[in-house]
Amino acid sequence: MPEAVIVSALRAPIGTARKGTLRDTNAFDLAEHVVAAAAEGLDPARIDDVVLGEGRYGGGVLARHAAITAGLTNVAGVAHNRHCAAGMAAVQTAAAGIRAGMDELVIAGGVNSESTAPRVRFRVGEDEWIDPWVAPSHPDRPDAPCLDMSITVGWNTAVASGISRAEMDAWALRSHRNAIAAIDEGRFKEEIVPIDTPHGLFAVDEHPRRDTSLEKLAGLKVLHPEIEGFSITAGNASGSNDGAAALAIASDRLGLPALGIIRGWASVGVDPHDTGLAPIEAITKAVARAGISLSQVSLFEINEAFASVPIAATKALDIDPDRVNFSGSGCSLGHPVAATGARMIVTLVHELRRRGGGFGIAALCAGGGMGSATVIEVPAP
Repeated sequence: MPEAVIVSALRAPIGTARKGTLRDTNAFDLAEHVVAAAAEGLDPARIDDVVLGEGRYGGGVLARHAAITAGLTNVAGVAHNRHCAAGMAAVQTAAAGIRAGMDELVIAGGVNSESTAPRVRFRVGEDEWIDPWVAPSHPDRPDAPCLDMSITVGWNTAVASGISRAEMDAWALRSHRNAIAAIDEGRFKEEIVPIDTPHGLFAVDEHPRRDTSLEKLAGLKVLHPEIEGFSITAGNASGSNDGAAALAIASDRLGLPALGIIRGWASVGVDPHDTGLAPIEAITKAVARAGISLSQVSLFEINEAFASVPIAATKALDIDPDRVNFSGSGCSLGHPVAATGARMIVTLVHELRRRGGGFGIAALCAGGGMGSATVIEVPAP
């Protein structure tokens, strides 16, 4: 069976939605930018497909649009949507096609432009419309509202795992400090491809806050004061963001220089009430499929959709928090939803290479009661 190897892993810098540098850069331009960067130096005739995660962007196929604008006219494209895990699902699909021997070289990733996302209308009567309308990912219910993730994910996870607001605020502060350290030390330079925007060249993630503190985080109002004990705030939740990431995934039989190897993956469904706990099951299943143990994993990326999610996972799986989100995550870098899963793998690959190789796991929860995880290995030099 061919191995699925990563031959390039790149991303755009992450912008703050609606007021950041990418506010006037649409998803089509973001997709073209990262797809072209991931494909640079590769023979276009050998590329079999472009697979991109997308969400709430009108129902087109951004991947095919990007293939054309990036000069890959003879390459097909497919759209993936697994909400927050859409970009990761794209990478998994690419790896599956390669390991099955059906494809040899695929560009895969995810794109999210919250700033320019179109509005959707939904007809509910002859002349009645819901405008704007957001497609539900699970049937709405009071204990798991489909349009309020602060309850469905953040709060439910905190309650189920006994996580205090102080713990979440401390994790969020650590996230910002890790992200700022990564920026200042130049750790993102190998993975970021700067992009020209109407507001100038954008090259550095803009969402992390240098001036945040425990005092500032503790002073933020909770999002649902009417719920007794509610502890989720804007500070211990992820941002609303724009971004894109793409990887070139190839068969090892092509002999291309490899940055890493995709060893296994898994996606799971749970009751929507327990969405924030889904990464625990996904990680456990992915590790078993990859044939390794958690003790062999050097680094973890567990998305901070809310700080409660990685805290719950580290507690349940007895993971050393120092091995998790080493360069920040959703609370600091932000969460460009359809791109995050791919962004996490990009960051994981480059950090493992800096550290001399090893196994890494990227995992996240996704709307509707889902979780996904991917195991990669970066060989020692």
